[in-house]
Amino acid sequence: MIRIISDSTCDLSKDLIEKYNITVVPLHIVLGEDEFFDGVNIAPDDIYAWSDANNATPKTSAVSIEEAADAIKQFTDIGDQVVVFTIASGMSTTNNVFRLAVDELEVQEQVRIIDSANLSTGVGLQVIETAILAKEGKSLDEIVTAIEGITPKVRASFVVDTLVYLHRGGRCSGLAALAGGMLKLHPKIVVKNGVMGPDKKYRGKMGSVILSYVKEMEADLLNARKERVFITHSGCEHDIVDSVKAYLESLNYFEEILITRAGGVVSSHCGPGTLGVLFIEK
Repeated sequence: MIRIISDSTCDLSKDLIEKYNITVVPLHIVLGEDEFFDGVNIAPDDIYAWSDANNATPKTSAVSIEEAADAIKQFTDIGDQVVVFTIASGMSTTNNVFRLAVDELEVQEQVRIIDSANLSTGVGLQVIETAILAKEGKSLDEIVTAIEGITPKVRASFVVDTLVYLHRGGRCSGLAALAGGMLKLHPKIVVKNGVMGPDKKYRGKMGSVILSYVKEMEADLLNARKERVFITHSGCEHDIVDSVKAYLESLNYFEEILITRAGGVVSSHCGPGTLGVLFIEK
């Protein structure tokens, strides 16, 4: 049997995790002297409250080698094969930690570690594809080959309401160029080759900004694989999320429009009010 493990940055809802039988290993979130497990004993709204109260940006850290090894070992010990997904290796050491765990356990024949070169549901899209391939009876190597072809076609972008979190955290190259009007801008952030970078800059209220961002992607959306598209947000007003869903529905194109709330790690770096539309290009 082929099992699928992902770190918590995949940002899949509990329903999707259960539907596709995904094992999630949480990254760590550090608030001052306290450390938490993403999605286990802390929620994004708790992180925002702490950040506002302390005028500080949360820190995140990779899974430990013990946590990675335990997640893998529960399956390899019973003879199963495992595909592991992680956030882009350029954004976290989690991928390397899992590789070290595989070497320590000496289970290289049973386990494949995949660098998603992405974050949030950019990872989640690849995880779901893997679950579907596994259910179809594809072999471990066939799955890896298929996912390696999909990874460069994942399109992940989002618009942030506030630049404070990304700026303080230093996770987005090129943000220094936006200094000065930082609090007035709502940049589109794009993931390319496993790295986040600013793209177009918007001004105005987030409701109109988000709709502009999505509508400008229409040609790309209509060139996406039809199976599914994600609307992923870090705590947006319901009417904004609903307007994006309504627009995507108006295209009469996607078979499934999935809405998910970003987890603690992604929220820690992007801040509240962030929304992205993520899909796989044909």
